[in-house]
Amino acid sequence: MNPDVRAFFDSDTWTLSYLVKDPNSSACAIIDPVLDYDPASGQTQTKSADQVICMIESENLSVEWIIETHVHADHLSAAPYLKKKLGGGIGIGSYITDVQKGFRNLFNMENEFQSDGSQFDRLFTDGDTFRIGDLNVTAMHTPGHTPACMSYHTGDALFVGDTIFMPDSGTARCDFPGGDARALYQSIQRLLALPSETRMFVCHDYMPNGREMQYQTTVAEQRAKNLHVHEGISENEFVSMRLAKDKTLNMPALILPSIQVNIRAGELPPAEDNGVRYLKIPIDGV
Repeated sequence: MNPDVRAFFDSDTWTLSYLVKDPNSSACAIIDPVLDYDPASGQTQTKSADQVICMIESENLSVEWIIETHVHADHLSAAPYLKKKLGGGIGIGSYITDVQKGFRNLFNMENEFQSDGSQFDRLFTDGDTFRIGDLNVTAMHTPGHTPACMSYHTGDALFVGDTIFMPDSGTARCDFPGGDARALYQSIQRLLALPSETRMFVCHDYMPNGREMQYQTTVAEQRAKNLHVHEGISENEFVSMRLAKDKTLNMPALILPSIQVNIRAGELPPAEDNGVRYLKIPIDGV
């Protein structure tokens, strides 16, 4: 049984969020939702998430899961807002604990912050399964971009997060803490071993050469045409390319706000004694 998939594109962060529906019931899940954030003013908005809510309510759907593919470095997650509005459990890969431990000291987080993943409702390990109505979903640990990256496979659909992009954009960077180009190559090979007709849904599209936004490809197309990992590219060739390319990349504009919010399952930091919440910007600390 194959899911019904709807895509939502946030042009400010180039992010794709997905509504994944069981075709036989009203059950659905949301993958990688976006909370709008203006770094100049420090203001948040819920326009992107509200578009998802509007579709869910218009079709009388029931949210069972709100799933993160990884700790995003380019947008804040709207998971807690959507959970409050629609219900559902928030899930992420179990290696979130490594990411939390790695960044807790950098942001000098409050003593009450726990690095055990308890902010999330479920931590998935490789091979874990869960259901969206009658759909059976398998979690696949696909590290490399980050240590906590997970892909989710259900029916003929595969949600890959930042592991791999559209064929003309190649693959994710590996220079974040815990990133590993060799691990990324191995993760991608595992995904490309799935049936050739598998639909692959990416988390970002940067529209290279001015083409229109795209978000869906297939395993067969990736094997044949991916800029970085098409058939015939060896692991050593990939690692050399990836390491060299990553040295030329700037950090994402929202990496510091995003990480300190997303390791909290999308919750903003607790208010200080004046009732205001603050995000921290480490100086010369990254």
